[in-house]
Amino acid sequence: MNSESLVWVMGSRSLLFLILSHCNVFWMYGQETLKWRELPALPDQEGFAGPFAGTHNEVLVVAGGANFPTTMPWEGGRKVWYDRVYLLESPSRNWREVGKLPRPLGYGVSISTADGVVCIGGSDANQHYQDCFRLRWQQGKLETAKIPSLPKPCANACGALLDNTIYVAGGLESPTATETLKTFWSLDLSDTTAQWQQLEPWPGPARMLATAVVQGGSFFLCSGADLKTGADGKAVREYLRDAYRYEPGRGWKRIADLPRAAVAAPTLAPNYRESTFLVLGGDDGTLIDFQPPEKHPGFPKTILEYNQQMDRWRNVNEMPVGHVTTSMVGWQNLWVMPTGEVRPGKRSPSIWSLQLPK
Repeated sequence: MNSESLVWVMGSRSLLFLILSHCNVFWMYGQETLKWRELPALPDQEGFAGPFAGTHNEVLVVAGGANFPTTMPWEGGRKVWYDRVYLLESPSRNWREVGKLPRPLGYGVSISTADGVVCIGGSDANQHYQDCFRLRWQQGKLETAKIPSLPKPCANACGALLDNTIYVAGGLESPTATETLKTFWSLDLSDTTAQWQQLEPWPGPARMLATAVVQGGSFFLCSGADLKTGADGKAVREYLRDAYRYEPGRGWKRIADLPRAAVAAPTLAPNYRESTFLVLGGDDGTLIDFQPPEKHPGFPKTILEYNQQMDRWRNVNEMPVGHVTTSMVGWQNLWVMPTGEVRPGKRSPSIWSLQLPK
């Protein structure tokens, strides 16, 4: 090998080393800067799945939801819905109960706005609802204000606020439904006379329990589950890995599939670095028939990161706990994951916060 060739090989190896080192530093940087911290727990022994959660006037609100207070479902336990509204004024304070929802309710969509926490649809033990309302924290009191109802009853949907418009995707129309909804609705909050509009839905399967994201002027719809009719005539979940991007005025575009399903992952998904967002845990369906149910190890804790510029997913780090059927709420430079389901039938009152890299 002549000297010129040797220099080229050594230079190439040096460049490769620098590239690999840079990638490793970036990966480790992500590991080091996803900082989780446990906040004061809700003052309920069981905790809730499907609560409404959001912020208004600098306070964090968690309301409603459901649990199995006495006996697990495989032992004949009855699910109970709640109307309690809890409030947290700062991460160093304790929660306090400040009021009631219009009815016991859970599994709706909740969105923080400047004019209150918008609560959309949801369910109780008997039916799904199309009602929508705001929760406001004004001068030390909880206020409730109605807003236009959805076109039809809906629970287990996902939604987000983009600019000043709310978008809601998918869900279930009733507790006995054997098909998921392929509906995409919008409500312009800047127009006080506006009603919900029916928009063109995404090009993939209908779904429920998907994850919503807003970033870069777009609404993202990730994973979720469809329902199919099983051999016994009952609905069976189909776990989905597909994902889509919606740009107002330009429509839908499919993006890369998730590495795994992430059904009922906390939504909204946290976003950062202008073109990156995280899908936290979620049910991947691999333990759907786990027996015995009381020994279920819990839902995945792995975090999936999506990069818009590369249209690529990767696994990064893990959560300290795997909560599903709950929200992620931006509050005081944190993303807060309040309560939720930690394994089938079992809830947790714990509240976790995530501080993202800047």
